Amino acid sequence: MTTWTAGYVAEIDYTYGYYTELNPARIKLAFIANGLAYPEIGTACELGFGQGVSTNVHASASRVSWWGTDFNPAQAGFAQELGAVSGAQLFDQSFAEFCTRTDLPDFDFIALHGIWTWISDENRALIVDFVRRKLKVGGVLYVSYNTLPGWSTAAPLRHLMTEHKDKLGASGAGIVAQVEGALAFTETLIESNPLWVRANPSIGERFAKIKPQNRHYLAHEYFNRDWHPMYFADMARHLEPAKVSFAASAHFNDYLDAINLTPEHQTLLNGIADVNFRQTVRDFMVSQQFRKDYWVRGARKLNAVEKTEALRAQAVVLCTPRADITLKAAGTLGEVTMAEAVYTPILDMLADYTPKTVAQIEAALTQLNLAQIQQAVLLLIGQGHLAPAQDAKTIEACKARVKNLNQMLLNKARGSSDIGYLANPVTGGVLTVSRFQQLFVLGLQKGQKTPEQMAQFVWSIISGQGQRLIKEGKTLETPEENLAELTAQAVAFQGKLLPILKAHLVV
Repeated sequence: MTTWTAGYVAEIDYTYGYYTELNPARIKLAFIANGLAYPEIGTACELGFGQGVSTNVHASASRVSWWGTDFNPAQAGFAQELGAVSGAQLFDQSFAEFCTRTDLPDFDFIALHGIWTWISDENRALIVDFVRRKLKVGGVLYVSYNTLPGWSTAAPLRHLMTEHKDKLGASGAGIVAQVEGALAFTETLIESNPLWVRANPSIGERFAKIKPQNRHYLAHEYFNRDWHPMYFADMARHLEPAKVSFAASAHFNDYLDAINLTPEHQTLLNGIADVNFRQTVRDFMVSQQFRKDYWVRGARKLNAVEKTEALRAQAVVLCTPRADITLKAAGTLGEVTMAEAVYTPILDMLADYTPKTVAQIEAALTQLNLAQIQQAVLLLIGQGHLAPAQDAKTIEACKARVKNLNQMLLNKARGSSDIGYLANPVTGGVLTVSRFQQLFVLGLQKGQKTPEQMAQFVWSIISGQGQRLIKEGKTLETPEENLAELTAQAVAFQGKLLPILKAHLVV
């Protein structure tokens, strides 16, 4: 029997994640770094937006008109609540219904995060046809998906867990109980040390990472009916009818070969002329498990002058407290140390948390050349410390919508830690914040300015809900203990995060 869920887990909601790769302001630098012309994005669409956090943030924090759909009415209902202030046009339709609407504009950007792997071939065909019809020439498609060969070893693990759910899971117990049962059985099997585990010793480590994860996330990630990781070459073949070609990775760490590939691998890749085959071979080199890619309909190469001018015009802004940044970076090859002579002066120059163009950095730091600055900027963005910044007109145009959306998020933080973000007009994305940090902001709005006042404000909210803080694995039972910890967190908030929130016009 066909149901509206089409085999997708729908009885529990998806997590309230934010995905920076969907931020149009971020795409520009990815294209510049790869020597491609970047389309100005005025209309965008997300297919399968989940709770709609990304879509609504990007609608509020930019001048882009956003549309989207998610088949789950509970998720769409929450997203529409946010959309009432962000301006996003969001629906609870299936892909078959939404993709055939006659009132949709043509789009400069179409995005699918965490959708492609978990849908049927029929829905993939609908999406490809939608992209073919509705993506403008020069437009960008973002797709993320589980990838082979990285999933080759762990795919049987997923198969085992879903089979347990289908064959032995009690349907009346609910999906969370079924997930728990599948995890318990799988752990017992692994501990029995079967030949499969002995032949694939990474299985135990992989399962150890899976076991503590959010059960709602695991249900959606591992327990849907459809689950099809694929090689990059197969992805490219799927997208051929849409007339798009691979443009760039949306994962900025991928641009730094030195932290991901050995010299021998770099030499081998540089000798491969075909772009698609080069990506396939690279996936084998790094055992890629999840790709985040930008595709373009009609790629246009920038000449050397155009690329240099575009790079120098790009503004970036620091998003992490300067004091918290160490000169360490993680890549496929492990942790590496960043050159202090390059990174320290750049970070120090950006430590006022206001946007600076690459040209300004280059002019101020004459000891560095443009190539060094570009590499540093890309790596710092990949590590989450920097973000591309929007132009002043866009920042001014979206401030009111951002303020309204953030007020909704702050109010929701009184009763929930679900959404750990605030929209950011400077970057067009978010700043990551904890629930208590959101409540500190709410306290500031109500005139609670000292750490002690902010702590008392937060305690008045959470204590009324019977909640207590946990420190170093121990629940703090007394009001005095909780207030002391909240005060310490408020002091750190004032010293580190608040200056960024102010500089980024979030508060």
